[in-house]
Amino acid sequence: MEKEKDIKKGLNQLAGSINKHDLFIDSKVIKIMEKLFDPIPVPIILLDKDTTVLLMNKAWLSYLKISRREALGKKILELDNNSRFPYVLQNKKQEIAWKHTFQNGHTGIVHRIPVLNEQGETIYGFGMILFQDMDEVRSMVEKNKLLETELHHYKKQLIKMQGAIYNWDNIIGVSRSLNETKIIGKKAAKTESTVLLTGESGTGKELFAHSIHNDSKRSHYPFVKINCAAIPSELLESELFGYDEGAFTGAKKGGKIGKFELANKGTIFLDEIGDMPINMQVKLLRVLQEKEVERVGGTKPISIDVRIIAATNKNLESLVKSGEFREDLYYRINVMVVEVPPLRDRRDDIEPLVKSLIDKISNRLGKYVVKISLEAMNVLKSYDWPGNVRELENTIERAINLVDGDTILPVHLPFNITKSVIKEYIEPIRELSDIVAEAEKEAIIQCLAYTKGNKLRTSKILNISRSSLYDKIVKYNIEE
Repeated sequence: MEKEKDIKKGLNQLAGSINKHDLFIDSKVIKIMEKLFDPIPVPIILLDKDTTVLLMNKAWLSYLKISRREALGKKILELDNNSRFPYVLQNKKQEIAWKHTFQNGHTGIVHRIPVLNEQGETIYGFGMILFQDMDEVRSMVEKNKLLETELHHYKKQLIKMQGAIYNWDNIIGVSRSLNETKIIGKKAAKTESTVLLTGESGTGKELFAHSIHNDSKRSHYPFVKINCAAIPSELLESELFGYDEGAFTGAKKGGKIGKFELANKGTIFLDEIGDMPINMQVKLLRVLQEKEVERVGGTKPISIDVRIIAATNKNLESLVKSGEFREDLYYRINVMVVEVPPLRDRRDDIEPLVKSLIDKISNRLGKYVVKISLEAMNVLKSYDWPGNVRELENTIERAINLVDGDTILPVHLPFNITKSVIKEYIEPIRELSDIVAEAEKEAIIQCLAYTKGNKLRTSKILNISRSSLYDKIVKYNIEE
């Protein structure tokens, strides 16, 4: 509280020294600000719109262990290459109480706030370190835990366990095939019929299951997911239907409620239903027909009102022919079929997906990556994506971890993806030396972009001498 009073007093004294119309801060005002903020034990920083440091009080200088002369006039990334201030000022979005690890290894909780003029343009950036180490944060968290009631705690856990967290807006894409699939999904949401989601692994079938539930009249009731392939067959029955006390050795006292009972009045999502053991298929069929379950070791049937959404990446018709999936169960669940197309069949969706993933993942990783080059985007569009959206997400996360600047380049993409992009030569077929020269030139241009023009680092990455690199730059007329 004393820290906040000191800052408020300093800001009030400062207000009379600044032109309120344009918020112009000159060197005289900076000197006043230094006198006001230096005695305050809270680290405070002020940047201009280009992220140049205008003011850094003694507490911040001490935190970074640098002098005022070393700090003033420098770009913030020169002092802290992990800073997100460039992102904050560019996007005009404040970041309050963010965890941040500084270049010197210290981790604290920080505020980053863009200061806008009357036209909504960024003119300054203001920051402060709320907690200077994580021990302070842990201490505060422990104190606050005592204030949280048991009822509130369990309420949050119940929402987390029973709620479907995705909706139609989370399914990113502009392609005709995806939009048609969403239309069918929305129609399925308005019915009580069983829904079967089909499509390859990684296409986003679970997103559709969540969205269908959230768009249905059951949205205020539980959404319970179970992966039929992830649970051993001997445990699957008790997971789905529960068990009574004494049903088997090791059974809990009082028994256990099953997933179908948990989902009562709501939706149960049976993922990977094609992997369900044949003996369990018989029992699932009975649930669909009778609308009731019987716990393991139990004697009385329990009535349930549950809507089933099933998903599979397998061809159920083929499994029926081979005897691995019951024909009667197949026709019971094959009512409202929603086929989610693979990513290779909706390449128009790759660009909006990539942009969305860059924003989501860079924020999660705390990295300032906001763009992807045209060349890298073309590589992604040319790849067939056997792992679909899941593989694309992993590829973008890998690239963001490798990027030094703010842009993803082809060099940041995995070799198995870049090698798939083969240039087609029509006629005439060129000499091998011309093809090699073009490839060499392209490699040098990409590597120079990756190293931001650092020729020594470029020569080391390409495993050639520095003089040889200069010769090739001249030879291929590469602009520096």
